[in-house]
Amino acid sequence: MKLIADFHIHSKYSRATSPDMDLPHLTAAAQRKGIGVVGTGDFTHPAWLLHLKVNLIQAEQGLFKMKNGQGNARFLLTSEISCIYKKNGKVRKLHILIFAPDFSTVEKINTKLAIIGNLKADGRPILGLDAKELLKIALEANPDCMIVPSHIWTPWFAVFGSKSGFDSLEECFDEYSQYIYAVETGLSSDPSMNWRLSILDNVALISNGDSHSPGKIGREVNLFQTELSYNALMGAIKQKDPKKFLSTIEFFPEEGKYHFDGHRVCKVSFSPRETKKHNGICPVCKKSLVVGVLNRVEELADRGEGFVPENAIPYKSLIPLEEVISEAIGVGPSSKAVGKQYNNLISELGNEFGILLDANRADLESATFPEVAEAILRVREGKVKVIPGYDGEYGKIKIFDEKERKKIEKQKALF
Repeated sequence: MKLIADFHIHSKYSRATSPDMDLPHLTAAAQRKGIGVVGTGDFTHPAWLLHLKVNLIQAEQGLFKMKNGQGNARFLLTSEISCIYKKNGKVRKLHILIFAPDFSTVEKINTKLAIIGNLKADGRPILGLDAKELLKIALEANPDCMIVPSHIWTPWFAVFGSKSGFDSLEECFDEYSQYIYAVETGLSSDPSMNWRLSILDNVALISNGDSHSPGKIGREVNLFQTELSYNALMGAIKQKDPKKFLSTIEFFPEEGKYHFDGHRVCKVSFSPRETKKHNGICPVCKKSLVVGVLNRVEELADRGEGFVPENAIPYKSLIPLEEVISEAIGVGPSSKAVGKQYNNLISELGNEFGILLDANRADLESATFPEVAEAILRVREGKVKVIPGYDGEYGKIKIFDEKERKKIEKQKALF
C-alpha cells in the first residue's frame, strides 16, 4: 500500500498553536491533503493524551483511527521533547521526537518524564534532560520506540544547531548513537544538503511538517510502499529500504525560515560567503549574526555540492497548494479568493498531493484558472525562484517573473 506520512505535528496544548489542532480537524485536514498517517504529537501532555484515548481506537498494529468513523487517516503516537541541559561545558538545546507503538508504552515514558519536569506546562515539554537519557527512557519503556532528532539544523534547538548543538550524533548520544536510525531534515534543509555529510550515511532522512495548525500538516512528508502498521513503517525507515521508503517531499529549503544567516530586526540576510566577508557580524547593529542552516551545513560537510550517496532515498521539492494559488493570482494565501480556488481543486480532483504531483494540465484548467494550473506545473518541474528565509523569517516564493506578474495584477479584479 502506498502511504503518505507526516509524523511531526503539535496539539492545541503546545505554545503558539491553533485551537483547531484536535483530532477532528486533523482528520479532515489529512483527508484534504491526501495524508494517510499522521503523528499525534504531544503525547506527553495529560489533556492531549486523554483526548487521544477518548477519540481513537486501534486500527492496525501501532496505528489508530477515529472511533466515530471520521475519515481514513491513521494516527501514530508521537511527541516532541525540548531537552535543555549542559554537556561538555556548553548549554545544549535540542528538540527530539519520540515514536511509540501503543498507549501502554506512552504511559511508561510519561511516568518517567513527569519526575523530571512539568508535563502539563506545554505540549512540547521543556526538560532538563540529556538527549541520551531520553533515548534510554524510551527504549526501556519499549525497544520498539524510535528516537529521531528534530529539524537537525535549526540554529537554536537542534542536534547540529549553530547556537547550541553538537558536531556529530556520537558527540550527542555517545554509545547510544547506534540507536539513532533517522534524523529529521527540517524545513530549511533538504536531503541533498544532508548528503554532503558522510556521518549521516547510515541514518535515514525523514521530513515532516512540524505543523501548528491543521492547514500546515504535510508541508513535508514521507512516501512509503508498505503494509499499514507501526512496525512496517519503522522498519522501512530503519532499513532505508528504497522499495518500501520511496521518497520524501520537501519544502524548497530556501523557503525555510533559517536557511540563510542574518538578523530579522535589522533586515540583514546573508549567504555564507557574505557572512564570512563580514566576519559573522551584523553591519547594522554590530552584533553576531544568527548563523543559518546552509552555513552550518557548509561548516560540517566533508563532501561537495551534488554528491549523492549510493543508498540515498530520493526526494522532490514542492510548495503547498494554497501558496501556489496565492502566488498565481496575486493575493494572500489566507484570502477568500485563494480559499475558493483551493476548494474547487479539491472538490474536482481529490486531494492536495494528488493535485501537486499527478494532475495533468487539462484537468487542472477544468478546475481552476489557467494561471493556477501553470503555477502548479512549474512548481512540479522545479521552475521557481525563492528568496531565502533567515533568522525566523520564511523565504518568499516567486513562480512568475515581473512581466508575467504585471499581467496577473491587471486581471486580479476578475478573481
